[in-house]
Amino acid sequence: MNPLQRYLVRLRLWLADDDRGDVPGWVLITLMTAGLVIVIWGLADGLLQRVFTTAIDRILGA
Repeated sequence: MNPLQRYLVRLRLWLADDDRGDVPGWVLITLMTAGLVIVIWGLADGLLQRVFTTAIDRILGA
């Protein structure tokens, strides 16, 4: 069996692995992502508002 065939067999076995029972892991990842978004949004809120306002003002020609 050549290396490509071995790789394809391993890939097929890996894809066939059933990991649907790992709900707590996915919940943790989702919560951590939401937490990061909230923290970044809180830190950059004023800057984001200024960037948005400046862009709209330039578009409207004000």
